Amino acid sequence: MADLILVLNAGSSSLKFRGYTVEAGAGSALPLLVRGQVESLYTEPRFTVSNAAGDRHEEHSWPSGTQLGHDGAIAWIADFLRSHGEGQRLVAAGHRVVHGGVHFTGPTLITPAVVEELATLVPLAPLHQPHNLAPIRALAQLRPDLPQVACFDTAFHRSQPDEAQAFALPLDITARGVRRYGFHGLSYEYIASRLPEVAPAAAQGRTVAAHLGNGASLCALKARRSVASTMGFTAVDGLVMGTRCGSIDAGVILYLIDELKMDTRAVEDLLYKRSGLLGVSGISSDMRTLLASDDPRARFAVELFTYRIGRELGSMAGALEGLDALVFTGGIGEHATLVRDRVCRHAAWLGIELDTAANGAGGPRISKKSSRTAAWVIPTDEELMIARHTFELLAGGRP
Repeated sequence: MADLILVLNAGSSSLKFRGYTVEAGAGSALPLLVRGQVESLYTEPRFTVSNAAGDRHEEHSWPSGTQLGHDGAIAWIADFLRSHGEGQRLVAAGHRVVHGGVHFTGPTLITPAVVEELATLVPLAPLHQPHNLAPIRALAQLRPDLPQVACFDTAFHRSQPDEAQAFALPLDITARGVRRYGFHGLSYEYIASRLPEVAPAAAQGRTVAAHLGNGASLCALKARRSVASTMGFTAVDGLVMGTRCGSIDAGVILYLIDELKMDTRAVEDLLYKRSGLLGVSGISSDMRTLLASDDPRARFAVELFTYRIGRELGSMAGALEGLDALVFTGGIGEHATLVRDRVCRHAAWLGIELDTAANGAGGPRISKKSSRTAAWVIPTDEELMIARHTFELLAGGRP
């Protein structure tokens, strides 16, 4: 009987999952067995699952108005694995948890005390942390014997120097945890793990990885360790994103409160859900829609997106004191040829010479051989990173 590691990635209204097989003697190779999700958890739930090749295996829908929630989704996924996992034994679950705060600097075996401490971080990530913790609690109720591991989006950035993590605020406020944390760490950690194979020179040098998707950020890597990131105290900082504004003058927040009489929840809704590509274009938060549109507002949103990447890329190069490589990843980074084209052309001053044909083909290398600074496209895999961490943490004592 083969062992199976379940990886769970929870959002506010969806729960994505993957199942990885643990093969004897294969170490952390962990071949993917199954992937799926339960979406629209509180409105019109729908379950879909496919095999590793992407072939649809099964689907199920609930009536409109069904409040399935994370608990119901966990129960459904567990039942599916029991009824379809012939020859497979579920031995552990790994979870993506957005915020690990100051203390959680690596994968952690989940206990009631750990869940309690992670819950204290909800004010630091109010739109993410509660949803990350929901399936942990649900699975603990359903399978109290099952080891669970938390993997944090902030942990990879704890290698940054103190000055890269600090705000210029009084020490008593900093002591409350108000500092730059950085996010997308699991994605950057996976990219760092691929660099020795794909781009050995970049692995040893100064690289900026660009995770561009509905959430977007840059991370400066020196010898595969994080030294700076565009995201800070929250995941709303830095680049323009699908619905998030990115960096904004703090004075604008004061203006919204004083002059427009917006309360904190209204400001939060504006910055997280009504800004970014959606707010600027007035059309969509989806880069594919904007790139296909002739509307001037769509074109401007794309221009602003790439302009801000260019500005922040200069900042990351400054933190690295130079640049040897740029890596694109994430949904936009991996698939939006035009976005990569514009970013690379804006970064010509950093020594990037774009190979248009290679960029059109999706890479992996999209810069010319003569380019002083190389540019690459490397697909990310946060779920595999979580599976590896879970395996490695529990390898010495799997049931």
